[in-house]
Amino acid sequence: MIMNTINIKKYILLLSITILCATAKAQAEPAIYKMAYVGDKENTAYLGASQGLSEANLQGQFLNHKYVLDVITPEQALNTDYSSYVAVIAAVDISTFRKLTDLLPDTPVFNVWLADNSLRVECRANALHIVPSELMKADAVAQWHQLHPDAQVKAQTWHPDFVKFAARDLNKRFLKAYNTKMDDPAWAGWAAVKMTSDTIARKNITDPKHLLAYLKTELTFDGQMGIDMNFRKTGQLRQPMLLIENDKIVGEAPVRGVAKPPTLDSLGNVGCGK
Repeated sequence: MIMNTINIKKYILLLSITILCATAKAQAEPAIYKMAYVGDKENTAYLGASQGLSEANLQGQFLNHKYVLDVITPEQALNTDYSSYVAVIAAVDISTFRKLTDLLPDTPVFNVWLADNSLRVECRANALHIVPSELMKADAVAQWHQLHPDAQVKAQTWHPDFVKFAARDLNKRFLKAYNTKMDDPAWAGWAAVKMTSDTIARKNITDPKHLLAYLKTELTFDGQMGIDMNFRKTGQLRQPMLLIENDKIVGEAPVRGVAKPPTLDSLGNVGCGK
């Protein structure tokens, strides 16, 4: 009887240790959040998304989060199961982009490549345009020309010489990691991943449909630009523009003294078309 009691106690102790070990292992396993990059890996947008992924996982170590970025070729874009992804980052042609948003109505689909004005007028419910439209660029240049009519400038979201608001640090990290300079698509890819991972980390929103709703209506994103940016109902990210002449930053838009408030809405269309 005494021996049986001892055996029972040993069994209970062993069972307890097993449960504790299993619990500890379960707690140690990170929560995994997957994003899909659809496009050519040679595109700098992919490098930007990869930079964002590295930063997201560095932050995720403190929250036991792990972020994964799967690459899907343009040829595979419309024949892939996206059910395991919280967001999709797309650097594809306009036809594929439209079909992709139709295929994934409840998933955020970030546009990090296309500047077509038509996409902003269409106001696709799940399309989030990180890159500026052609009209935004044209408006930025037009504002600059009101003060500098002879200037030969172009408008960009990003430039490797941008140094304000921690932009210098982002440019340095990107150059060190990929031995190339950050450009507009690279910044857009980085921003798409950062918006997604920051929302998951800070708001604990992990369902694609709820993530989409938050990004469209409540997000404020600094993007190393020193200003809170958010999305219009058109799906376009409100953002400042850099004015570039001879590959040098000569100014920024909205142009102070020219743009009417709300100044960010002075760049590009703010309404949906028919």
